[in-house]
Amino acid sequence: MEQAFDFDIQQSAQKVFDVMAPRISADEMELLKKSYEFAREAHKDQKRKSGHPYIIHPIAVARIAAEELKLDLHSVMCAFLHDVVEDTPHTKEELAELFGEDVAFLVDVVTKKKKETYKASKQVDNFKQLLDSMHYDIRALLVKLADRLHNMRTLESMRPDKQMKIAGETDYFYAPLANRLGLFDVKSDLENLAFKYRCEMEYNDIVRDIEEDMALNKDRLDVFVKQIDDILKNYGIDGKAEVFYRRPYSIWRKMKASNVDYKHVENRYYIRVTFDRPKDVKLTPVQEEHSEKSMCLRIYSKLTDRFKEKPLSFYNQIDQAKENTYKCIQVQLLSDEGIWEDVQICSERMLAVSKLGCMAEFQDGNNVASWMKRFKMVLEDMADNSLEGDYMDSIVSTLYYDDIMVFTPEGDAYILPKGASALDFAFEVDPEKAQHAKYARINGHLSSIKTILNRGDCVEIGTDDGITVKQGWLECVQTYNAKRSIRKVLKDMEKDEPVRRCPVCQPIPGGDIIGFREASGHVMVHRRSCPSIIEQASQAGDSVVNIDFKEDPEVHYPVTVAIRAIDRYHLLMDIIEKISNGLGLSIDSMTTTTKDDIVDCSITFLVHSVRELVIALQSLYEIEGIEEVKGDGIR
Repeated sequence: MEQAFDFDIQQSAQKVFDVMAPRISADEMELLKKSYEFAREAHKDQKRKSGHPYIIHPIAVARIAAEELKLDLHSVMCAFLHDVVEDTPHTKEELAELFGEDVAFLVDVVTKKKKETYKASKQVDNFKQLLDSMHYDIRALLVKLADRLHNMRTLESMRPDKQMKIAGETDYFYAPLANRLGLFDVKSDLENLAFKYRCEMEYNDIVRDIEEDMALNKDRLDVFVKQIDDILKNYGIDGKAEVFYRRPYSIWRKMKASNVDYKHVENRYYIRVTFDRPKDVKLTPVQEEHSEKSMCLRIYSKLTDRFKEKPLSFYNQIDQAKENTYKCIQVQLLSDEGIWEDVQICSERMLAVSKLGCMAEFQDGNNVASWMKRFKMVLEDMADNSLEGDYMDSIVSTLYYDDIMVFTPEGDAYILPKGASALDFAFEVDPEKAQHAKYARINGHLSSIKTILNRGDCVEIGTDDGITVKQGWLECVQTYNAKRSIRKVLKDMEKDEPVRRCPVCQPIPGGDIIGFREASGHVMVHRRSCPSIIEQASQAGDSVVNIDFKEDPEVHYPVTVAIRAIDRYHLLMDIIEKISNGLGLSIDSMTTTTKDDIVDCSITFLVHSVRELVIALQSLYEIEGIEEVKGDGIR
């Protein structure tokens, strides 16, 4: 058995050397082999959970790094050595002496640090250690992704609880990270393997559905693909069409988002049309992309001459590419069987870039390089202005799964996560002005700043210096910039306002109130009837304090008044006139229902104090027909 393992191990290592041979010199090859031999000797007495020799894992990671990610010599050496410091007596200093400081640095970054206590948690501290390395070098992250990918591919040997932990980390952090780095194949493998081990029954059901679907549709799709191939051939285009079914996780996400079963999920598969440009033509990167775009549009034109195009289905994902680098022309065409087929047109180079992402060579201004630059700025900003407890929330906000491109009226483009609001957009454009955002105009239509944006929206933000950040804003933003700015302003407000109102009972100055001093030192003001203060007083009575909650002419509080009246002509106008002009109070909202000549009206307006509310209630009773008036804060 050991001899069989030895043969397999040597064969696997040789495949790494064969992949790297065209990219490195003979001396470098000797160094690469030396790193492998060192790792094999260091791990010689160790086994994996499966019972196989441990060295199989570093070899597999090195192969992923070399073959799938196209990493450099030192990164592949790091892949061989990545567990040596963590799992054996060897040290970083020893590696530096044998293989150089660069290799030792990479190994150190991917080595989990053993601590007595962790600042957040063991997992979060490890994530932070990895991400901090982006300040200097992204290669350590890529080696870690290769490590995680092989661990996920061999996860069946782990206990179910370990599978859930590792799959959860992968789904939450590593797959989105691979996606943001443009590593489409790595992202897809990670998220599907995580799905398999998190939700095995659902995964297997979808796999079975896909297999049945493929068998059912094969003949007609073969016909459609041949028709496209014939069109390409007739016009002398070196290209081909292929059918690709989406992976189980992608279909599962669509099922959950649309609340449908498998059979009713749209675009379960797509037809990819790829072409290759002549190899003997030398073009600059910009010329190459323009040439490829022209060919994509030419193919699109020829296909739509033959097949009907679904209105509004055309999507130019070359000029409006996602941040994960995937580019194509996308359109839906009507097959002869009367089915709308999802067709994606791209070059072989575009496809290669979507697989290699940040490791591909592309022109200045590419999306992944741009995102990496911004992400490094986010990490630096978090280090300088870290807010306790929000580290992973901030990271996840930046590692969003999908994105949209939206525009200012001047045509400036901004990429935001799918599901972002107009308020997210405001903080991306100008964080200072965004603090005073009042409304949005989306494609010319007046909208709330909380409105969810769609791809291609043109957005303009209206501001008012009298508006400031509200607590509720955190619930309707997704981006790091927005969350960080809002939290900072709210934290500053807390410093300036040592007294805070209970969000449940919402007391106003002049009412029957009491205070409770919290652990933070802030005093929370409650109505004396508030269930929260009653419970707290019974358990921590020494923290109950008297408080002078004074009226402030600059601060307004919303109150809701319920009115019951006999219906008559001009009744609602008289109510509005009394509150707005008679009392000089601002109305937030008003709802009314009338049944059998009885009017029930709920109206919310702003007051400074209970005294002002009492005056308002008394004034409302003066209106003809009003029988009952009930208001907040009055008992």
